[in-house]
Amino acid sequence: MSSQAYAIDFGTSNTVITRWNEATQTAEVIRLPASGQIGENPPLIPSLVYVEDGSQGKVCVGQEVRDRGFDLKDDPRFFKGFKRGIGSEIQGFLPQLDGETISFEQVGHWFLDDILKQLPETPESLVLTVPVDSFEAYRHWLSGVCYSLDIAQIRLIDEPTAAALGYGVTGEETLLVVDFGGGTVDLSLVQLNLGTEAKPLGFIMKWGDKFLGENTKQKPRTARVLGKAGESLGGSDLDNWLVDYFSQTQNLVKSSLTTRLAERLKIKLSTRKQAEEVYFDDQTFTSYELSLDRDQFNDILSNHDFFAQLDELMTQVLQQGRRQGIEVKDIDAVLLVGGTTQIPAIQDWISGYFSAEKIKREKPFTAIASGALQLAQGIELKDFLYHSYGIRYWNRRNKCHSWHPIIKAGQAYPMQNPVEIMLGASVDNQPSVELIIGEIGADTGKTEVYFEGGRLMTRSIGVDASVQALNDRTGARTIAQLNPVGNPGRDRVKVQFWVD
Repeated sequence: MSSQAYAIDFGTSNTVITRWNEATQTAEVIRLPASGQIGENPPLIPSLVYVEDGSQGKVCVGQEVRDRGFDLKDDPRFFKGFKRGIGSEIQGFLPQLDGETISFEQVGHWFLDDILKQLPETPESLVLTVPVDSFEAYRHWLSGVCYSLDIAQIRLIDEPTAAALGYGVTGEETLLVVDFGGGTVDLSLVQLNLGTEAKPLGFIMKWGDKFLGENTKQKPRTARVLGKAGESLGGSDLDNWLVDYFSQTQNLVKSSLTTRLAERLKIKLSTRKQAEEVYFDDQTFTSYELSLDRDQFNDILSNHDFFAQLDELMTQVLQQGRRQGIEVKDIDAVLLVGGTTQIPAIQDWISGYFSAEKIKREKPFTAIASGALQLAQGIELKDFLYHSYGIRYWNRRNKCHSWHPIIKAGQAYPMQNPVEIMLGASVDNQPSVELIIGEIGADTGKTEVYFEGGRLMTRSIGVDASVQALNDRTGARTIAQLNPVGNPGRDRVKVQFWVD
């Protein structure tokens, strides 16, 4: 196999790119020449974009944004945390730059396109990672970014499963991955089987006719997902909570600069019991002096029901494991992934569930991108649907639209047998049949993405399942014209559903 196998872990705060090194038979984190990367070990690309000319698509990305000071000013051309807005119904305004309305999908496309063009070679195989709680709109956008590239094979894998592979376990093990980044927290219970008995079910996604890795000398290996739960809650939310705290206690102005100072305080508290940040703005002649200790930080987290939300996620994933015969004592290791897992309070929370010898924390930034490359090295993935899929109908009792699940969450895929339903007319002389298909989230509350004071925020609202319609737009709803016209009481259209 050639060295042209790459993986990209596109994160809310930082992005990591790995390449398979044929000589050493390992994944290596690569540096890019132009975007700039922070840290010597490992090199991380800050997920930042500054739009210099929106009409021409001229942007600067990564560490260059910080080097030029674009992240310290409240400028509508500066974007951070844009990943969490992709595929969501944004509440609030979207900026207009150079005569163009700029969407978060466009910003994300510019970011990924820029770093892909900086790769030293065109990949033959590219693996992209996605949050476990992502909807199809996000996954479709992510793969669509790469359509214009001459890449033979593109695959998707969810981030916690990739992390399990990236930690390099060597036997049959049941692992709990806690992936806590800048925008999401994902828990995934994964069972690795490095034997040859299990029959691989294939890749999540296959493009082109060429399968890289078919001739690898490594034995077939499988990664089976037993349970997973996720929430749109991440390190950027913690930064905003800190800014809110200082706004209330010191009348601190909420801005890009003060959010950056809060982030630095949070990072320092991972290695110190108390941290300070002092900054003088030479343009406004304003001086900032911020101080915080771990106890105060933990109180802020508790006041936002932070640990209660984490407990709910842990309960969900452990219950899913129990339904498949996996108890807490059967979990061999807990893998910590993402910068937010470096916070001592998070590690203490995890220690409340598992013994210290089971918790591994040495690869928080590189495990996902490194593990994703294993898909190109002979590991296949067995997975199940995290969301249900269903059809929309009119609920006569409640006088509103409701959703009827057709394919339930937990269904293994690819499916072998389709689900079949019959459809008929609902009114007299009906000329056509419309069918709205939706991806139905868990009944754990709906996440709303919105703007507040120029910041991109998320919050959980209500208790109904969140649904993203896949074809609720003009030209996509009608699946059949009826000739002769339809009338109630007679089946007219047979529809089959399956997931490939």
